[in-house]
Amino acid sequence: MKRIVCLDGYTLNPGDNPWDAIAELGEFTCFDRSIDGVEQVIKRAKDAHVILTNKTAINQQVIDACPNLECIAVLATGYNVVDYQYAKEKGISVLNVPVYGTDTVAEMAFAMIFRLARAIEINSKDVRENRGWTNNIDWTYWLSPQIELAGKTIGIVGFGNIGRRVGEIASAFKMNVLAYDKFRSVIPEYKHDFVELDELLAQSDFVSLHCPVFPDTENMMNMEKFQLMKNSAFLINTSRGQLVVEQDLADALNDGTIAGAGLDTLHQEPPEADNPLLDAKNCVVTPHVAWATLDARSRIMATVAENVKSHLNGHPQNVINP
Repeated sequence: MKRIVCLDGYTLNPGDNPWDAIAELGEFTCFDRSIDGVEQVIKRAKDAHVILTNKTAINQQVIDACPNLECIAVLATGYNVVDYQYAKEKGISVLNVPVYGTDTVAEMAFAMIFRLARAIEINSKDVRENRGWTNNIDWTYWLSPQIELAGKTIGIVGFGNIGRRVGEIASAFKMNVLAYDKFRSVIPEYKHDFVELDELLAQSDFVSLHCPVFPDTENMMNMEKFQLMKNSAFLINTSRGQLVVEQDLADALNDGTIAGAGLDTLHQEPPEADNPLLDAKNCVVTPHVAWATLDARSRIMATVAENVKSHLNGHPQNVINP
C-alpha cells in the first residue's frame, strides 16, 4: 500500500471537507501545517510515495530526502512551491488542479467591486452602531459615493477562465468590457474589446487582475501604470499579490491617483503588520479567501483524489511536468 502524506491540509479541510476519497487510496497521514522548516517537512515526508502540498515548499533538498517519492499532488492550481523541473529529472510527476474556482473567484471580484461602488457595510454600520439614520434630519443620507455599474467600463487583465467569467458577469450588469491578454484562446460571445494594456488602464473605471505571475507580469502594476488610470478608477486583485508594487499602490491610493482598491492577495501572506496597504485610503483587503467557498474546496478535494488515483493506476492526469 502506498504511503500518502499531506503536509498542510488545514486550509483545504478545516473540518468541513473530508479526506475520505484520498484516504481510501493508501496509507494516509495528514498534517494541518508544516511550518517549522525543511527538517520538519523531511521528517514527515521521507517515507512517502505521494506528497500532497498546498503552500509547503517541496524543493530539491526535500525531494532528495524522499527516496520512495513518485508523485507530488498540489492542492491548488499554482505550483510554484514545487521544484517541478528537478522533480521531472528524478522521474517524479507533479500534478495540480487546473480548474476549480472560476465562478467562486469571479464572484469575489464582483464582491470587491460592489463593496467599492456601494460601501454597504460602512453605511449599515453607521445606521446600527452610531444611530446615524435615527439622528439624521433627512430621510436619506450616504457616507460614501454611490456608484452605478451600468455603463461603466471594466478592464480585465488576463482573459482566461476567470477573467472571461468576470466579463460575463460585468456584461450582465450592462458594463462595457475591455480585455488584455497576450494569448487569446477562447473568445466569449458577449460583447467585449481587446485592447493594449495602457489603453485598458486609461479607459477603465474598474481594473480587475486575473493573470499568473511571470517575469513580464511581476510588479506590472506600478506607479507608472496607476498614473495612466482615471483618478476615479478602482483596482481589483483576486489573482496574485506579486502583480502589484505594494508601496506604489499605497501611494496612489493615499494621494488620490486612483480612487480605491479591493485586494484578496498580497506579496507576502500572511503580510507583515507594517504592510503599507493595510493603512492605505479606501483599500479593502481580505485574507486570500476568493478561492475558499466549500463548493470550490470540494472540487479541489475531488480533483486531487482523481489525480492521485490516476497516478496509482499508471495514467496520471493534470501533470505539469510531463
